[in-house]
Amino acid sequence: MPQSMGRARCFLRRAGVTLALLAAGCGAGTGAVNTTAPAPAPGRHPGSPQLAVLIAVDQLRPDYFSRWDPQLTGGLARFWREGAFFTRARQDHALTETAPGHATMLSGRLPARTNIVSNLHGVADPASPLLELKDAGLGASPRRFRGTTLYDWLRAADSSSRVLSVSRKDRGAILPVGRSRGQVYWYTGGIFTTSAWYAGAADDTLPGWVREFNAGQPIVKVAGTPWPLLLPESAYSEPDSQVFENGGRDVAFPHQLTPNIDAAAILVVGYPVMDSLTLAFALRGVERLRLGQGGATDLLVVSLSTTDVVGHNYGPDSREVHDQVLRLDRWLGGFLDSLAVLVPRERTLFALTADHGVSSMPEYLVHVRKQTAGRVWLADLAQELNETVGRAAALRQPFGFEYGLLYGDVASLHRAGVDVDSLAEAVAKKARARPGVAKVFTPASLRKAPAGDDDAALWRRTLPDDFGWVVCAMPQRGWVWSRLGVIAEHGAGHLEDQLVPMAFLGPGIPTRRWQDSVSATDLAPTLAALIGVRPTEPLDGRVLTQVLPARTAR
Repeated sequence: MPQSMGRARCFLRRAGVTLALLAAGCGAGTGAVNTTAPAPAPGRHPGSPQLAVLIAVDQLRPDYFSRWDPQLTGGLARFWREGAFFTRARQDHALTETAPGHATMLSGRLPARTNIVSNLHGVADPASPLLELKDAGLGASPRRFRGTTLYDWLRAADSSSRVLSVSRKDRGAILPVGRSRGQVYWYTGGIFTTSAWYAGAADDTLPGWVREFNAGQPIVKVAGTPWPLLLPESAYSEPDSQVFENGGRDVAFPHQLTPNIDAAAILVVGYPVMDSLTLAFALRGVERLRLGQGGATDLLVVSLSTTDVVGHNYGPDSREVHDQVLRLDRWLGGFLDSLAVLVPRERTLFALTADHGVSSMPEYLVHVRKQTAGRVWLADLAQELNETVGRAAALRQPFGFEYGLLYGDVASLHRAGVDVDSLAEAVAKKARARPGVAKVFTPASLRKAPAGDDDAALWRRTLPDDFGWVVCAMPQRGWVWSRLGVIAEHGAGHLEDQLVPMAFLGPGIPTRRWQDSVSATDLAPTLAALIGVRPTEPLDGRVLTQVLPARTAR
């Protein structure tokens, strides 16, 4: 066994990640890793990376790094202690959900320009069915996405650049790449798959390496596995059981994934091991596609989603989130070491960020912190419109409500002669009367709101000019938009929902932390500058020049 591969395997065993990364087949048998580090291709600029890697962690708050600093020893620790780290980056738009956050990361543009307003207005597309899972009735594509991303800029500079984007969620895999077709995969129904958007009309089967990974039955390997505390109980300051966590069920450690294979395929998304499976799949893809070994800079995107599920179920103040972040740290450390066997670390550029943060559960704020808090939802106002003006105007699309936004077929209302401004003001009046609602805008009032109105600015950054909506609103401090019962939420536009980590790691990048307020839209132009490519359209973000090595900054 080559010495480098032996070191990687030993690290993985010490980190406790042998099951998912090695038993899944990475670096064993027919999936053996090629440990020969390729020399830079003749056509590549000597300073450009062979591989650019974005690690996106769904619902990762930046304060987790400082809160659990001494206990971080793996991949998160590497970004925190060795990288250029911004502790106050913001997904600075109102509807802080997964889809708009991921669309912003590598586009450098706000939701108002990517057209990815929310999860419901994200990637769902029945015209692009999933491969080898067509009976599931699901489909996904970037059809709604507007504009370009870092991958397009790489391709414009050198058409031989390639991409691999992997996530547990379809939107986490699709939206960082935008409309470009490439190697884009996500987890559904027990396997990793993609959609017809990427495969083409003539091909309805997955590539051989993906089928091989799925044939290894990763869910069979992890079904029934326990989730105990990673560290001794004394290492956790959070109480282990709060009645409002996880719907009041299974609130204390140890937790255990069901041994039933069919059920485990669904429930595994809420257990730390799901991140390890995603990383294992990504590593297999890098190996089989020989990413980072061509003549141009390739792009790898890995979006890890378990923290989001655990955070929703147990809240950001829970022992479960604490332990999940520690386990993610170890998984990620093993992945980075294994990746370095495939692509030299000195020729790899890394970035880390998140799609959004999360607010504390209102129940936690009330019962533990003794603060005023609550939950509010306005879907009944949308239903009322559907039953009155919607039916009378024969709307093609019904009204709906999603995290502060009441949207609908406004164009049809105008054609039907409805006074939309008066209608919107009547709905806004009802919304303002609801407990927990702080501020409500109509299209007319949002246009007139002063530039210094921060809430109005958040919604302006969210809504494209041609998007049909009636009212948008912001909840009071401590209140959240919530329709799914007692879970933690992140769609309210509170600062806790907006704040995300942003870090860069690679040769020449300074080791330093900044508390400057920067935008999530700054990530893409900064990566482009570090790689040496130019965006092909105007961006909302800017290059963070303090991150650039001296030779690049000049």
